[in-house]
Amino acid sequence: MAARGHVQDPNDRRLRPIYDYLDNGNNKMAVQQAEKLLKKHKDLHCAKVLKAIGLQRTGKQEEAFSLAQEVAILEPTDDNSLQALTILYREMHRPELVTKLYESAVRKVPTSEEYHSHLFMAYARVGEYKKMQQVGMALYKIVPKNPYYFWSVMSLVMQAISAQDEKLSQTMFLPLAERMVEKMVKEEKMEAEAEVQLYFMILERLGKYVEALEMVRGQLGDMLTSDLGGRERKSLLLYRQLERWPECNALSRKLLLKNSDDWQFYLSYYDSLFHLIDQGWSPPEEGDHCVEGEVQYLVAQAISFVEERVSVEEVKEARPLRGPFLARLELIGRLRVRGCPEEQQLGDPLELMFQFFVKFGDKPCCITDLKLYLDLLSPEHHVQFINRLMETVPLVCAGAPGELAVPGDTRAMQRHMCVSQLSRALGLQHALEPSAKLGLLQELKSRYRHGLQFGKACLKTELQFSDPYCLMGAHVYIDLWEETGDVSMLWQCMGFLEEGLENSPSNAQFKLLLMLLFCRLGAFGPVVELYSGLDAKHVQHDTIGYLLTRYAESLGQFAAASQSCTFSLRFFHSNQKDTSEYIIQAYKYGAFEKIPEFIAFRNRLNRSLHFAQVRTESLLLDLFQEADVSSSLEDSVRSLSVSPEEQDIPWAELRDNRDLTVLTSWDPTARQLSADQRQQSLEEESLWLRLRSLTLRLVSSLASLGHPPTPRNSEKMAENGLSCKPDVLRPLLTELDATLIDAGRFVERGVQYPFLGPPSSRLAPALSSGGCQCQAEAFHLAARLQELEAGGLEETSEVQTQIRDSFTSLTEQLQEMLNKCKGDLLEGTDTQCRAQPSLLENLVYFTESVCIVLWVSSYCSSVLRPLKSSLQKKKKKKKETNIVTPPVFNGFQDFVSGLQTLLSRALDHIKEQEASLTALKLSSLSLQEPAVTQDEGKMVAVAMEKVQSSYLRSLQEVKELLRKRTDTLRNLKI
Repeated sequence: MAARGHVQDPNDRRLRPIYDYLDNGNNKMAVQQAEKLLKKHKDLHCAKVLKAIGLQRTGKQEEAFSLAQEVAILEPTDDNSLQALTILYREMHRPELVTKLYESAVRKVPTSEEYHSHLFMAYARVGEYKKMQQVGMALYKIVPKNPYYFWSVMSLVMQAISAQDEKLSQTMFLPLAERMVEKMVKEEKMEAEAEVQLYFMILERLGKYVEALEMVRGQLGDMLTSDLGGRERKSLLLYRQLERWPECNALSRKLLLKNSDDWQFYLSYYDSLFHLIDQGWSPPEEGDHCVEGEVQYLVAQAISFVEERVSVEEVKEARPLRGPFLARLELIGRLRVRGCPEEQQLGDPLELMFQFFVKFGDKPCCITDLKLYLDLLSPEHHVQFINRLMETVPLVCAGAPGELAVPGDTRAMQRHMCVSQLSRALGLQHALEPSAKLGLLQELKSRYRHGLQFGKACLKTELQFSDPYCLMGAHVYIDLWEETGDVSMLWQCMGFLEEGLENSPSNAQFKLLLMLLFCRLGAFGPVVELYSGLDAKHVQHDTIGYLLTRYAESLGQFAAASQSCTFSLRFFHSNQKDTSEYIIQAYKYGAFEKIPEFIAFRNRLNRSLHFAQVRTESLLLDLFQEADVSSSLEDSVRSLSVSPEEQDIPWAELRDNRDLTVLTSWDPTARQLSADQRQQSLEEESLWLRLRSLTLRLVSSLASLGHPPTPRNSEKMAENGLSCKPDVLRPLLTELDATLIDAGRFVERGVQYPFLGPPSSRLAPALSSGGCQCQAEAFHLAARLQELEAGGLEETSEVQTQIRDSFTSLTEQLQEMLNKCKGDLLEGTDTQCRAQPSLLENLVYFTESVCIVLWVSSYCSSVLRPLKSSLQKKKKKKKETNIVTPPVFNGFQDFVSGLQTLLSRALDHIKEQEASLTALKLSSLSLQEPAVTQDEGKMVAVAMEKVQSSYLRSLQEVKELLRKRTDTLRNLKI
């Protein structure tokens, strides 16, 4: 709360208890204490604001806002009131009100440094860069301090970055910022490194690389001290931008002589070398090669230089650096691509990689280093390479001859694990026959369990040394399952991972892989706990959250799905507030170069594909669970603020922030996720998002159709988020039909991703279940009903026929969808346990379609009821009995009756499934695999029981939702 040091003002003393109550979270007592104080001191504005904070935190937002406005209107200037109001407005997510607060304070006290500073930060929170520039200069005039001046300069830069017109940035904002800094340079007033960094940023954005280079190499460059070697790194960057390859080469070489383990310098050294070779560059006859010294422009010089770096490391008594050894392999790779015969002078890649393994094989980084250069080995040398590596691994036979030789310590075990990982990366494990893979599995399991002895002293938060064996064993199980289709491999894989988690509870890779396997089997229940155990932080909710939310709704656990979506959305919604605070701190401490990064980070999250997906799915989930159950569709749409006209997804700017390589993989490059597959995954996810977004907007349009506005209440309805445009449905339907065609074409391509890559979206299952087509037909029915409502019974005979046909078609489609749910979710025989998760997913699509069909039916009822009443009145008035009743009325009654029968069948089917699952005794199943021990069988049973329990939970939630829909259906009468 507000700063309260030494208490001099009696008001501070009176307010102290309220502050203490608020700080301790005792908001009710804070409100009571504030009320007592206000009875004695009615003009104590801060007490009123503190009361408002207490009310806000107890959920009384309107009352709190009203109290705050009473004080804000008085334009207070006391520090306590201003700070308290600032806190309140931030908690209300109304930062724009803070700016008004300090604008009035600055007007009343125009010479206050503190109020100007607060006003600047308030503008920073809402991104008012022009006003920030003005306030910064006003501050500098009041108190001529450099930071205030450069706040104004940075605000100009931010105007340039945020400007829609690039020309305006380059011709007005950035040149003005440059002139402002140059003024300080000429007057020799530059004081801090942050100011130099800002000058560099401006010159770089203007493309003035020559001027930037002169600045970095000049007197101002001496101030670049916070980053070790920052001056040289900036020079190197500018040389590359200016394509001054001689200087780039010479500087890279000098930096490598100082630090031969910095990989960035090797890359710039090689890049510049080959550019010089391509340009045919040669040094001048007299003088230095360039301002940075000697340039190496021949392949022979590069080979000699790298060999020298390697020689220096080889004679070291201490552990050598890895950089030079990897640089030699990198140079071989680059020379081979260019077809240069000189690569042979560097040696045989197999021998060099063998030597690297001998030196660094006991480090976990060895596999990631060597994996980059495995393509230098010819396929016929793969086995030879692995055999040579194995010869250097110190293994001992602990038991009888013929038993498995095991490592005696962790360093030896790490070497063996590295060889196994390299063997997999070369494809040798994949090439094995299934029987040989089973033998490999037994070896990996034995080695994993043997290695546990080395981690007996490990804490629960630490990983076991032998965990990679367990993970690789799981990958081999997955290979066998994909190759043979034997589902027992999948169960054993899950059992092995469950065993791994017992020994290493903090292993994120075990949890991620188990999440993937449970989801593939249609069990969402265990996934929530596993994801929670990952303890994902901040941006990870965006990068790996898709592993949870992809399956959240589709597996029938609506409550858990809703919680998962809310959990993810909380991060995205707090992003705006949090990023504003980071920006303010960057201004305070002069970290100007970080401010554009924070803005870009915020924009990237706001445009996240995952954010758009979770927001859309969350809204749909709320509607499926609540609309026409606890409240009407109209009320639900209004409360969720969904409008059919609004397109709130930035389609052109969507960013795919998913980390698609979060699961560790040692597979060969050909089996890993390719760039094309990444693009296809993005295309697939975007198509599914478009379908779901259109579904949401079409559902919200049904709410407006159900209650078409009269001229008197149309304005009020528009305010509440309900559409009052009669033609909103048809454009959305046209877009939906086009998207369904695109989706169908994509699914026909049969795109497949690696098992450890991104999961496929719900697109293909939704189309194959018939859910998308059924929902589209329901929305088309709503459009025809709209025509009937507008034209009346007499003028719409053709439309009535179409409506009657739609009734029949929808009933048939729903019945067909229900038929696709038939079968046992979990089938157990004496030797097998087979899961059919697609049946559960089909049941969810059926349930969603039923909800949408019922909303359309409700609209249908509201259209047909007055028409039928009008027809009956006409019959009575004319006393005619020969007026034929349009078939649309009977068609609707039959349709409702058919829906009731259909829902009754669905509920019966779910009850049968529940009975079948409950009767299944998984503990009695035997996978009949000789390698499965009793302990392994227990762990497999644990995984099976989790799946069984999850299925039962899903069926229960789907059944409950369908039962509520059955109650809704009974009220549909005309």
